[in-house]
Amino acid sequence: MVANFRKIKINSKDNLSTMAKEDLVEKFSEFFDEYYKNELITAANEGKRSVNIDFSMIDKFDVELADELLENPEETIIAAEEAIRQVDTGLTAAHIRLRFFNLPETKETRIRTLRAEHIGKFIVVEGLVKRASEVRPEVEEAIFECPQCGNRMTIVQTERMMHGPLRCDNESCGNTKGFKIVGQKLFDARWIVLEEPFEITTGERPSDLPVYLKEDLTDPRMQNKTDPGNRIKIVGVLKELPRRIKGTRSRQMEIYLEANHVEAVETEWEELEITSEDEQKILEYANDPEIYQKLMSSVAPALYGLQDEKEAIALQLFGGEQKILKDNSRIRGDIHILLVGDPSTAKSQLMKVTSMLIPRGRYVSGKGVTQAGLTASVVRDEEFMGGWVLEAGALVLANRSLLAIDEFEKVDKSDVVALHEAMEQQSISIAKANIVATLPARTAILAGGNPKYGRFDPYMPIKEQIDVPETILARFDLKFAMRDIPNVERDEKIAEHILRSRFFAMEETQPIIPTDFLKKYIAYSRKNCHPQMSQEAAKEVKAFYLELRERSGEDSPISITPRQYEALMRLAEASAKIQLRPIVSKDDALRSINLMKASLRQFGFEPETGKIDIDRAEGARVTSVQRNKIRMMIDVISELEKAHGKEVPMDDILKNAHVQGIDDAENILRKMLNEGMLYQPRLGFVNKL
Repeated sequence: MVANFRKIKINSKDNLSTMAKEDLVEKFSEFFDEYYKNELITAANEGKRSVNIDFSMIDKFDVELADELLENPEETIIAAEEAIRQVDTGLTAAHIRLRFFNLPETKETRIRTLRAEHIGKFIVVEGLVKRASEVRPEVEEAIFECPQCGNRMTIVQTERMMHGPLRCDNESCGNTKGFKIVGQKLFDARWIVLEEPFEITTGERPSDLPVYLKEDLTDPRMQNKTDPGNRIKIVGVLKELPRRIKGTRSRQMEIYLEANHVEAVETEWEELEITSEDEQKILEYANDPEIYQKLMSSVAPALYGLQDEKEAIALQLFGGEQKILKDNSRIRGDIHILLVGDPSTAKSQLMKVTSMLIPRGRYVSGKGVTQAGLTASVVRDEEFMGGWVLEAGALVLANRSLLAIDEFEKVDKSDVVALHEAMEQQSISIAKANIVATLPARTAILAGGNPKYGRFDPYMPIKEQIDVPETILARFDLKFAMRDIPNVERDEKIAEHILRSRFFAMEETQPIIPTDFLKKYIAYSRKNCHPQMSQEAAKEVKAFYLELRERSGEDSPISITPRQYEALMRLAEASAKIQLRPIVSKDDALRSINLMKASLRQFGFEPETGKIDIDRAEGARVTSVQRNKIRMMIDVISELEKAHGKEVPMDDILKNAHVQGIDDAENILRKMLNEGMLYQPRLGFVNKL
């Protein structure tokens, strides 16, 4: 599909340019000769197809010339490219395109504020690539041959559909039909759809804008930059295109941006430039015996405490090693972490900050997430893409990175099903319309959720407290219960830390390892360090897992499965990668074991005894005795549901509760109703949530 390019001659009467073409060519010749002669010679010698031009240099050279480029970009660029041929490069540079960047801030425009006044002007837009077409050749010029006289005519294709000559331009012929194509000049082209970044949309639907890329902007390197999920800044000319409604041309116009220059806003893994000085500094950090503590202090330093959670997240950022077995089955290396806890325990803040510590990291909130938004969807776009196109979701966009999912329990159950394949096989399979594809989703997931009953109860199994399928819960390597237990000494430290970080000592909350350097550290480790498990470390992990399985029983608030065994190995590998060691040591194994123990203890399970330690709930609003009675009451209601259905008579509940030895059954039932564990669909009956 070819864009509707407007061909306007600079010398035409309709031209709005304030400068003649000859003046433009002359001024650009002087500019190139003074500032860009060497770059043009190098580009011509190396066969490059484009040269980047800093707009601020043009503005410095001639303000009038800079204004002309902004107001009449198409005509001015044609003149500038003609001026290249007049520069004494020693070579013909006829095919070198000029790519302008560093335009003034006044030209940076939000997609939703684009209006008719912007058409034909040079503008800058920024956004996320929502979807993209394949790179396909398009016809720039077609050569037609007259069947009667053999005359050949070159027609520049400016419309969306191919068109030939109306009549033969040979005066002695005058034929008007039967022309056939005998040659054509092609260039590569691609359409993408750019969507406004989420932080500048205030609740409304994000606006999007089709963008047309051609020639060197579609080469493999640039194609990676403009694939779905990348955040980019584009300099281009805004153009209009007639909207077609059932084969007719509408008065209403579509707008699109013909790109001139593309640059990435977010740094990709491949674009992280690690110098020899950076490498030396990374090795110094890796050999520092306090590196783990420094990493923990660099993860959300504005949040007090949360040492276990921060250590786990530090290991998650570095990740374990993916393994491909002899039977071609794959074992993931990415670490998944679930944070469940009381309100105001900084789960959201921790997840948001973590998503910004790694290239391509993403943050989404559960209520606004759909299956298509998480995985992928197929949408129809005849206007620009030419049919059904694949639109990547958050998991695919965060491939080889991290996705933070807040309010995890609020993700719709039908959408959570899509996570089964993504979390373990780390791929997204889709078969819709005429598209059958498997997309990569090698993404670490950091999820956060709130307990069903408001506050976390370490005595109840986690599957009863968070509305997430057990099959998904089992896929998380580590689960942390973040509890808000009143403690005078700790509360005073938190209050003091908040005051210092907000008002009196803000510099103290700066990360010890700067965020930009941490990204390089993680990228270097992931690329160069692939540790192997030692026999000593393997024995430690195996012994702990077997002991854990033996001690855990049906009453355990958290299930211990073989996935926890693999999680221990992944955590140990991540620990070794932090210090860039080729072998996983016993210390790495012990670090992973200690993290697993910390995770289990927070859920009330004591690994050393294999028992539920309900006394750890000291200071909670509900005593351990009350929790026991609530649990017994839930069992009574569950039994009565078998006879009465979901709506159970309160009189029967109280009668059975007294038989079970619950002496204050009325108070317990009232408490359960007040705290939302039960509700009354009608008078005298209750229903479990």
